[in-house]
Amino acid sequence: MDASVAQKSLFLETYGHFIGGAWVGGESGKTIPVINPATGETLSHIQAGNASDVDRAVRAAHAAFKTWSRTHPRQRQLILQEMASRLRRRLAEFAMMETVDNGKPITDSQMFDIPATAEVYDYFGALPLHIHGETTDFPDSILLVHREPLGVCAAIVPWNIPLYCTALKVAPALAAGNTVVLKPAESTGLAILEFFRECADILPPGVVNIVTGYGPEVGEPLVRHPLVRKVSFTGSKPTARKIMTYASENIIPQTMELGGKSATIVCADADLDAAAEGVVMSTIFNKGEVCISGSRTFVHESVMDQFLQKLSDQIGNVRQGDPCDPRTQLGPQASKIQFDKVAAYLELGVQEGASVLAGGKKAHIAGLEQGFFIQPTIFSDVRNEMRIAREEIFGPVTCILGWREDEEVLEAANASDYGLGGGIWTSHLTRAHRFAREMQTGTVWINRYYNFVPGQPLGGYKQSGFGRENCAETLMHYTQAKAVIVNLTEGPLGLYQNG
Repeated sequence: MDASVAQKSLFLETYGHFIGGAWVGGESGKTIPVINPATGETLSHIQAGNASDVDRAVRAAHAAFKTWSRTHPRQRQLILQEMASRLRRRLAEFAMMETVDNGKPITDSQMFDIPATAEVYDYFGALPLHIHGETTDFPDSILLVHREPLGVCAAIVPWNIPLYCTALKVAPALAAGNTVVLKPAESTGLAILEFFRECADILPPGVVNIVTGYGPEVGEPLVRHPLVRKVSFTGSKPTARKIMTYASENIIPQTMELGGKSATIVCADADLDAAAEGVVMSTIFNKGEVCISGSRTFVHESVMDQFLQKLSDQIGNVRQGDPCDPRTQLGPQASKIQFDKVAAYLELGVQEGASVLAGGKKAHIAGLEQGFFIQPTIFSDVRNEMRIAREEIFGPVTCILGWREDEEVLEAANASDYGLGGGIWTSHLTRAHRFAREMQTGTVWINRYYNFVPGQPLGGYKQSGFGRENCAETLMHYTQAKAVIVNLTEGPLGLYQNG
């Protein structure tokens, strides 16, 4: 079978919205083509949703909440664990879906996206029985504090890691007894739709609903809907500002996981081979389309030449090509829009005076001439005030900056609007802990970047957002406290009796 035919066979020709447990057409009748970024071919079509579709979905979720919020925690636990099992049983298929839809290398999908997504459902599947209130005893009363679900939760997920980001929002929402209306990115939502086709028989109707379409037509009316009680968003700062404004109309809480310009610090006593490998991995993993990517690398001047040589050697060995080929380590950018954005930054870096150590251009891949490929790029001689060092590029691009003194590098690392991730490479235990404490960022990895572990809080400082995902604390964002005070003293107080 032709490869393009095989890839298209992973998906339906057209997908409906998933509302109230049924797949339904959109009110407008319009659809959006979904493109394979490696070949430019159309994979499928999704509904171009609108406010009417959103209203149907929210009302379905609102109706389902009355029953779902009262389900036994064990029932929610079993459903979440079964969702994890179904992902693992079809790991190869879901991995290929993500790769074909997004352009990420199949090894990224197989080794991270699908296993990590299943792990999130398993993790939150273990927590419904551990959502506890508390009691406080007083001589004349008892204080009971209940943790109760919020209601309908809006989940808006990005295009870079679709299934994983969906799990980070859907799993805790369901674990806590909420219902969900999910808006996937219009460019890379096919694996999400297929996953909920797989799970439709175990989810009570209306507990999870999906409306596809563009942000202004779907995202805005979803967040503004008067029956929505919370919104969780992963994406860009400009969109976050709009969502926060919409959410303010009905005074609903938000979880925001936004951009990053994370700093990696390479010390003079670091294992330079491991550090260079870590920088290359952070540059190319998921094509650099990762908000927590370590895209600023601060290298101690005493080892700069040695490190740059090792970095050049390793990045020169990166295999770029067909993302469906297991040998490929770097695929195409997820869309033409993202390709153009990264290409503009490649030109800007040279204009700002940075040196191109590696890459810096569009990549030409034989047989995939229509694909959105960018060479893995390292800029050296970068200054922290350059735009390429301040702004999120979201591509396979890393900046190298030098440093001499500890205080100097910590000040430079923290001189960013963002604070999502960071890395430290050193063999000095005290320095590692001191740097980690001083870095203004939600995650710090020591001597291995992207070292994700279960239950690790994910979220940022400053303009990288607020709230935490992927941890037990997340359930606090999906529940609210209710105080119940029981009086233990019988009879009236006697405040208003005669005499």
